[in-house]
Amino acid sequence: MRREELIALSIKYQGEYHKLIQAIQKEEKIKGISLDNCLTIMDENYPSAFKVLKYPPLVIYYEGDLSLLKKKIIAVIGSRKACDYALRMTKKLVNQKDEIVISGVAKGIDALAHKSAKETIGILGCGLDVYYPKENKELIDNIKRNHLLLSEYPSSSLPLAHHFPFRNRLIIALASEVYIMQSSFKSGTMTSIKEALEQGKEVYVLPYRLDDLEGECNNTLIEEGANILRI
Repeated sequence: MRREELIALSIKYQGEYHKLIQAIQKEEKIKGISLDNCLTIMDENYPSAFKVLKYPPLVIYYEGDLSLLKKKIIAVIGSRKACDYALRMTKKLVNQKDEIVISGVAKGIDALAHKSAKETIGILGCGLDVYYPKENKELIDNIKRNHLLLSEYPSSSLPLAHHFPFRNRLIIALASEVYIMQSSFKSGTMTSIKEALEQGKEVYVLPYRLDDLEGECNNTLIEEGANILRI
């Protein structure tokens, strides 16, 4: 299959990984499309960290500076409904770091991590032209202009619920270390932690006071063996 045909299939199936694989296995015929703002798994500059994934993205769309992918990257993630303590510690942590900060452009911890970073990479669960959440429009535009924004979903792809846990594998793949600022037992953050453990990444978890219910999940992760994040 040619590069242009792979891009065309990605657009046809809105970046849905398993539909893409099925189309390739069936040797579906399609007229190719040439795009400049994407990387395919066939390209020389496709991130090597993605190639080792169980489900490597076949096409990655981008806006911004691809050279950021060649630098050391850390993931900073956490709750959309972050508490004041988690937000304060997120800003303090990121201000201390010189590495590229990667996160998921969500509300709460993600957004603050992007805003506080010297250089940042955001990965969306929708098309690059779709502003989700809407209140992060200014942030998304800033990442496009001055940093790097990625998605495996082509333009106009909607932010469907199943995109976000699947998207998390890409955040973890690019990161050398993962920092958990606030989590809950049933959350997207927990899927990121599971992904990090499966990929063999070091996970650092912010500790909370023992009587702080908002930190119960973080403290449990530490009790189970996660590294303590000391800021």
